[in-house]
Amino acid sequence: MNKQQCWAVLEEKIAEIERRGMAPLIVTQFGFDPDAFLGWLKELRARGMDTPVRIGIPGPAGIKTLLRFAARCGVGASTSVMAKYGISITNLLGSAGPEKLVDSFAANLGDGHGRVRLHYYPFGGLPRTVEWIADYNKRHAI
Repeated sequence: MNKQQCWAVLEEKIAEIERRGMAPLIVTQFGFDPDAFLGWLKELRARGMDTPVRIGIPGPAGIKTLLRFAARCGVGASTSVMAKYGISITNLLGSAGPEKLVDSFAANLGDGHGRVRLHYYPFGGLPRTVEWIADYNKRHAI
């Protein structure tokens, strides 16, 4: 399926959900590149779709775990994208959290992106993800 077909399918799904009297919501696959998400959101809004979006964020986990989930789910994990996320491919023994990704969204999401929230995928475990979110919120006075 090409990009234009993907947009057409999404538009059709949103319209069908609304025809049935329900409120559509888009939850994305997780990713590591904030620029890709931000560009996609701008295109979504430019196409007239104002549906709320939940951006998929990989929760804190070991680097090998993150890379394994990325490979399993078909998520691009190039060296340059992983560096944006804060992972050095040369150090696969450590762990990584979504700090850089969340910071980028906090700094760059604006009115033109529409209604957007984050959706965390707890690859390192639910308690660890919840603790990370609480710590992040506390450090940033959210």
